[in-house]
Amino acid sequence: MVTVALPDTWSYAVRVPHDPRAARVVRMTVRAALSGHGMADMLDVVELLTSELVTNAYRHTKGPASLRLTAVGDGRLRVGVWDSSPHIPAPFDEPPGVRVPPVPLAPAGAEGGRGLFLVQQYATAWGGWSLGEGLFGRGAGKLLWFEV
Repeated sequence: MVTVALPDTWSYAVRVPHDPRAARVVRMTVRAALSGHGMADMLDVVELLTSELVTNAYRHTKGPASLRLTAVGDGRLRVGVWDSSPHIPAPFDEPPGVRVPPVPLAPAGAEGGRGLFLVQQYATAWGGWSLGEGLFGRGAGKLLWFEV
């Protein structure tokens, strides 16, 4: 009998339309991928942070978004979210590894404004790259990422 050892590095990519259900779709994708790869211990954090970034992509752009989940080895997971806006919000606008003061927390009762604060609290690393304005005035966008 032959035994197959699964690699500790893998990657999944999902493109989601500009749709209010996009965050739910990526939460289900994250849950399936991490559960299937024995990474359920980090599921809640990854699901929350991924949902926050995809929700921001929906709220602040008019185009689709893409999600990439990558197991980079040693039990680490990198999550990247691309959207069509070139604007990089704090704390993603600093070079990787630079710790900045926490993003101000939204006032009590506010409907938003906590997602990037949560990334700072729960991710071990994060960053972002602007991909520029693109052709014909259409945004090439940005990529925001975090690791846990």
